[in-house]
Amino acid sequence: MTDLRMLLQTRTGLGCSTRAPGLAIALGVGSCLLGACTGMPDRVTPVSDFDVERYLGKWYEIARLDHSFETGLEQVTAHYSARPDGGLKVVNRGFDASRGAWRQAEGRAYFIGDRHTGRLKVSFFGPFYGSYNIIELDRPGYRYALVCGPDTSYLWVLARRPDLDPRIVGQLVARAEALGFDTSRLIYVKQRPQQ
Repeated sequence: MTDLRMLLQTRTGLGCSTRAPGLAIALGVGSCLLGACTGMPDRVTPVSDFDVERYLGKWYEIARLDHSFETGLEQVTAHYSARPDGGLKVVNRGFDASRGAWRQAEGRAYFIGDRHTGRLKVSFFGPFYGSYNIIELDRPGYRYALVCGPDTSYLWVLARRPDLDPRIVGQLVARAEALGFDTSRLIYVKQRPQQ
C-alpha cells in the first residue's frame, strides 16, 4: 500500500480498492470533495444532547471492524483535546506487534452541524475528511461509545478503560447488528489491563 493510500484511509472512511489504487484514490478524493465521506449509514442517527467537554480525553478501542490502517494494531487508543479554533485534536495510537513499534496519527475534527450532536468530520491528511458519528453513548458517565464512519464498514466500540463489561459490549454489538453492521467481522482489540 502506498503511503498516500494509507494516509487517506486513516480514519477518514476512504476504503480504496487494491486493484486500481490510483483510480480509487481519485474517486475517493472526488467523493470526499462532494461530501460523501462525511455521510452516515442508513438507519443511523448520531446522539443528541452531546457534551464535547465530557467526551474529551483518552478512549480505548475495545472492538472494531478492521481496515488496513489498523490491521495488526493492539492497545489502540484515541485521545481528544480542544483546539484553539473550536475543533478537536485527535491522536490515535496503537502498538504494531509484528514490528514491535508504536504507530501514531494526529488529526483534527470539527462538528458537522451543532456542537450538541455527536457528528463530526475528522482529517488526518490535508483537506480530506471522513465522518465520525457517535451513535451510542453512556449518558450518565461517558464511559463507553459506539462510533461509525460514513458507511457500515467502519465501526468502533470505545471505552474509558482498557476493558468493558462483556454485557455492555454485547449490547453495543447487538445495537450495531440491528443497524446493519456485519458484527461477525469485529476484531476485539488486545489491551493491557489498567494499572
